[in-house]
Order: sequence, then C-alpha cells, then structure tokens
Amino acid sequence: MLSILEVIIIILCTIHFAAPLTYYVYMKTFLKKPWNVKLDSNYKPKVTVILPTYNEKEIIEKKLKNFQSQDYPHDLIETIVIDSASTNGTPENIEKWVKKHKDLKIILIREKERKGKAHALNNALKHAAGEIVIIADADAMWPNNAITEAVKWLADPTIGAVSCLKKPEQKGPAEIEQGYRKYYNTLRISESKAWSTPIFHGELAAYRKELLDEIGGFPEHIGADDSHSAVKIALLGYRTITPETLWCTEAVPRKGYHLWRIRRAQHLIQHFLKTRTNNKIPKKFKTILHMETFLHVVNPWLLLFIAVLLPVCAIKGSTLSKIFLVSGVALLMVKSYRTWITQQMHLITASVRNLKTKEIVWRKDIKYAKKVD
Repeated sequence: MLSILEVIIIILCTIHFAAPLTYYVYMKTFLKKPWNVKLDSNYKPKVTVILPTYNEKEIIEKKLKNFQSQDYPHDLIETIVIDSASTNGTPENIEKWVKKHKDLKIILIREKERKGKAHALNNALKHAAGEIVIIADADAMWPNNAITEAVKWLADPTIGAVSCLKKPEQKGPAEIEQGYRKYYNTLRISESKAWSTPIFHGELAAYRKELLDEIGGFPEHIGADDSHSAVKIALLGYRTITPETLWCTEAVPRKGYHLWRIRRAQHLIQHFLKTRTNNKIPKKFKTILHMETFLHVVNPWLLLFIAVLLPVCAIKGSTLSKIFLVSGVALLMVKSYRTWITQQMHLITASVRNLKTKEIVWRKDIKYAKKVD
C-alpha cells in the first residue's frame, strides 16, 4: 500500500508534467487554424523605431546597417536611439555613422544616468512621431522585411501589438537555447492564433502608439516592459500576437548564459504576478494568461518539492521513490527533458532572486568579444 508521501509524489509529478504537456498539446490544435486577421501590405503608416543602447560600441554599426537595409520606405521611418550613459564611446560612434549616412532619419538622445530600459523607452516615446512604435535591441538582427512584415499585421484594427519569434545566433549555449525555443515558439504562435500571447520580445515588438499612450507607456517598476505592455493592451480588448513570419536572430551570451536566462525569468515572473489579480481579462485570453502564470510562477516549485521528497522516501525504503529517482536521473540523457529541467531551475532561482532584486538595471552581458561588422 502506498504511503501518504508516495501519493503526494505521484500527484505532484502528474501535475508538474501533465499540466504543461496538456496545455502544449491543446494549444497546438490552433496551429492549423486561420489567423482571422485582415492583412494589408499597402498599409504604410509612419513608424518610429526606438533603440535603447548601453555600451554597444562593438555592435552598434551593424545594428544601424540592419535598420538601413529595411525595405520599408525610409521616408516613413524615424529612428530614435536613446543612449543610457554609455562609458565606451557608443554615442560618439552613432554620431559618426549618422554623418556618413543621410538616408535614414536618426535622432540621438543621451541620458545622463542609466535608469533601466523602460525608463529609456518612455523617454524616447515622448519624441516619437510615428503611428506605430517598434522597439529593438542592439544585439538582435532583423531580416530586411521586418518592419514591413510587422506593420502589415497592424493594418487590422483588432491587432494592438505584434512581436517576433527568436532564433539564437551562435553555437555553445545557443544549442540549449534552441531546444527551449522550439517549445516556446510553438506556444507563442498557437496562443496568438487562439487570441493573444502574454509574452513579447523586446528585440522586435511593434505597438500602436495611441495604445501605448493609453496604458501610460512602458512599465518602469518591472523588468518585462515588452510583455507587460502587450498584456495591458490585450486587457483593453486588442489582440497581441506573434506571427510565424516575423522573426529576428538573437546573440546569446558567451559567458553567464544561465544568469542571463535567470534574469529574463525574473522579469517574466514579475510580469505574471503583476497581472494575476486583474479581473477584466477578455474571455478568450483567460485560459492562456492563467496557464502561463501557473507555468512560470507555481509549477517549477512542484518540481522542487518532488526533488526533496524523492530522496527522503527512497532512504526510508520506498521502492516507488527509487524507481522515480533513477528514472528522473536517466531521463537527463534526453535533450528535451534536460532542457525542461534547466528551465525549471532558472524559474525557481529567479523567484528567489526577485525577493532581493528586480534587476531593472543589470550588468552588460558579454555577447561579442570585439567589433562586429
């Protein structure tokens, strides 16, 4: 007969693994369904691209060239580069590049103090003249049709914001990232087709400026400014989506990969905790938002409880616990399982770190050893 602890272990294992798997299988049913969005490639509003920078000397010229390569009409694009007190000559490099390239309208704003990405975005937003505001990261590269692709989805008045899928750029930690992204990207597209996704990517995210103004700009008190802004727009009744045709390549840190992932997890946890008490969630969005909140905030802790209970029961002579323990260790040979466990560890660590710091301002990640052309 099973002991109480063994029953608890079975229940926790069932919830921890079955909940995300069931949600994933359910959401995948939306992949083959139509978008029900009215696309219009002739829709060409004025666009403001906002690029926040901090010590981007090695990559800034490549990013500006990336903007220059966009096939969207250049006379309809203004780019605001807002530098948060860089110490390595980044703004000077921007000024030199702008003097040599007159085909793009680039406005450089220099902040005297670094107060976080959202603060910089809101500062730039005050100067934005575009109907559509697109935020970018210096170390994420766009295909040359990125702006055109993002804008055409916003031709539909029911769409309030659009984000992208991400492809890791280099090998090494990127191989771990790639395993995570396959699961993650499927959910972003599926949730978008169902109605909206609660997770956005600041490497390439487009918003209607009037809606950003309505929600008060980007939140400065939490780290996930991109996702939280999108959810606030979704709570107004607009769809916030990630189409499969919009993507960017993202540089993955050469050092400190796990700390980088933990910081991102911190920001998402802050975002979901801030959203969980809202009682005005559109009906089609409720299941998505509640499930993602559970998966990010609660479910990782179930795994920790399992990891504590299994050895205790095994020491007491529980054959079932020994089988579970050996099976769990053996499954680490499977890449998808190993990626899942790593992700759960990141989320648990992130929850603990959030008790000490929100990481609104963080140390610069090392992604490039030298200037990138």
